[in-house]
Amino acid sequence: MGAPWGDSMEENPAEGEHFFSINHAERTFKKMQGYLHRRQLTDVVLIAGDVRIPAHRLVLSSVSDYFAAMFTNNLRESQETEIPLWSIDPPALKACIQYIYTGEVVLKESNVERLLATASILQLSEVVEACCGFLVKQLHPSNCLGIRSFADRQSCVDLLRAAHNYTMEHLVEVTQNQEFLMLGSEEVCNLFSSDDLNVPKEETVYYAMLAWANYDTGSRQSEISKLLEHIRLPLLSPQFLSDAVDNNPLFKGDDKCQRLIMDAMKYHLLPERRPLMQSARTKPRKSTVGALYAVGGMDSTKGATNIEKYELRTNVWTHVGHMSGRRLQFGVAVIEDKLYVVGGRDGLKTLNTVECYYPASKTWNMLPSMGTHRHGLGVGVVEGPMYAVGGHDGWSYLASVERYDPHSKQWSYVAPMSTPRSTVGVAVLDRKLYAVGGRDGSSCLRSMEVYDPHTNRWSLCAPMSKRRGGLGVAVCNGCLYAIGGHDAPATQQTSKQFDCVERYDPRSDTWCTVAPMGMCRDAVGVAVLGDRLFAVGGYDGQSYLSAVECYDPQTGEWTTAAPLTPGRAGACVVQVPVK
Repeated sequence: MGAPWGDSMEENPAEGEHFFSINHAERTFKKMQGYLHRRQLTDVVLIAGDVRIPAHRLVLSSVSDYFAAMFTNNLRESQETEIPLWSIDPPALKACIQYIYTGEVVLKESNVERLLATASILQLSEVVEACCGFLVKQLHPSNCLGIRSFADRQSCVDLLRAAHNYTMEHLVEVTQNQEFLMLGSEEVCNLFSSDDLNVPKEETVYYAMLAWANYDTGSRQSEISKLLEHIRLPLLSPQFLSDAVDNNPLFKGDDKCQRLIMDAMKYHLLPERRPLMQSARTKPRKSTVGALYAVGGMDSTKGATNIEKYELRTNVWTHVGHMSGRRLQFGVAVIEDKLYVVGGRDGLKTLNTVECYYPASKTWNMLPSMGTHRHGLGVGVVEGPMYAVGGHDGWSYLASVERYDPHSKQWSYVAPMSTPRSTVGVAVLDRKLYAVGGRDGSSCLRSMEVYDPHTNRWSLCAPMSKRRGGLGVAVCNGCLYAIGGHDAPATQQTSKQFDCVERYDPRSDTWCTVAPMGMCRDAVGVAVLGDRLFAVGGYDGQSYLSAVECYDPQTGEWTTAAPLTPGRAGACVVQVPVK
């Protein structure tokens, strides 16, 4: 059987003149609207509540996959002239039918949720997207929890993500609104279990829990211990635990609450056992750990001056400023939320100058210079004063050490190390200063020594398994990590870069090997943020690296984090705490 319009339509269009009618579809639907308004040629009536809506099957099916499936398949409704839709809101159905004929719909706060639910059933994807976009713009601390719950019920993934992220970002304000106080205990537990809550400190979450519990103490008393499990009590100060938590009558007589409080107190009373007491409750929330700053380094332009900031919650590096001038192989330390940039070289000469960077105002200030010019030095802060350790003065490798008092703003010499060290790794552990590896002029070093400020003496510790210069060092969970580096100067053909990592335990004075990084990194920047150890940039023997990895001591695994914007080696990476 031929096509209903005859064989003439099958001819090759190239043989004749092609005509295209402008706005044909728009004018056709306009006619359909007229037929609907006059109730002409309608062949089905949709019923919702006491509302009856006549319509044309062909028009409904052409826009809605729901109606297309209903009318073009062998379903009972395909033969009926009246279709009851009892579960659908009548005004929302009218609005959706109007959209099918006109392509327009009016969104208001009063109708958007019912409209979205109806459009989801009728498979009107553009209306669903429009409703979701409208609700995203309406997000507020007073309604985001409700919108999040609604999006979850409607399986609106993008809206759910937006509402969830908004809730996490504005948690402090959210917990001060009625929606939060009306949540069930499971929903509150799910909220408090997240690492992504944007709170300045854990006390904020604790007070939010109290507000929820006190809203209806009688019926919620039995849920208190369940909620307290999700408060990271070990991260509260000992004084707060004693004064605000232990004395709270809500927890009296509840054995589980008392055990949680006691475990938190043990965490503070027995610091040497903390590595064995790690759990979800000892893991800091991402917003409470501060930020990493990556300062300067060597890049393809032979001297990066930019400063980047990394936040754990966003997993993004952002450019926040520039150094006041070119410096390579310098040291950086943090004192009272300010960055102290010490020594280095400017490409021509070795420096003894010191500058202070204020992250809040993005301004620089000159400080008193060291007594010795130093590049390749290490820097650390022990109980207030800052120490500049070793390095190279342009002529010789240095064993000397200087101490800066931030109150008197004066430098003074302290006991020198037993060995000269340049490109040395420096870290602070248990109120002592460790100098790890480096180069002494003839070779890279395996040795490590520790300085006690109270005795003004250096002592040798157990050596690493490998000689390392240009390594990164940091302290995490009471242990010191030596990361990457090289085994010989780059001028030697046998020189190679390392991906291997060693961990030092001061309690046993022993080193052990842990999981290697995903790539070799010389001149790698290393710092701790939260409960993770970050390895930032470096040099792999061929290129300056932008890649960043982080190590989880609990799982013993490295994972990838957001990369730096420009690849660079020798960037000084430090953690700046939340104020």
